[in-house]
Amino acid sequence: MASYLTFEVLMPLQNMFFPEYPSRASLLFLPHGVRVLSAWLLGWRAIFALLPGVFIVFAALGGSDVFLPSRLSAIAIAVLTVPSVFYLLKWAGWDLFPRADRKPCWVCVMGVGVITSFLVAGLTNMAFGSARVEYIAYLIGDISGLFFLMLGLYFAFRFADSRS
Repeated sequence: MASYLTFEVLMPLQNMFFPEYPSRASLLFLPHGVRVLSAWLLGWRAIFALLPGVFIVFAALGGSDVFLPSRLSAIAIAVLTVPSVFYLLKWAGWDLFPRADRKPCWVCVMGVGVITSFLVAGLTNMAFGSARVEYIAYLIGDISGLFFLMLGLYFAFRFADSRS
């Protein structure tokens, strides 16, 4: 759903308002928020939960090019980076995974999202051999997508709480 909204609604709006923008990257990439929240909630199982959807999106956008090494690398980067960072932080003594005995640290989850934005943008840019402007676009898109997805969920949960 986040990919559909990004590519079918937000990208056409972006192209309409910024026709001179040279990049094909979304400046509001909601799927990064899905990756971060999935990895936070599911841990390593997020890899298997995200892989089919990421593959389908890459296939829908690139057709048979989805099997090119650069695309397969980008798919691996998309599904492996965020869970890896959460586990590296856990290994370093900073366990952010949700537990019943403590409240979630939303600022920490957002921080992991920002860190992984830098990693995903850099690694994806290397996999595609793209220009520096693409790196900046990926970075902006990932961070803004995570922020607005979390903001939207915050208001949706507040609305749901007020209704009950």
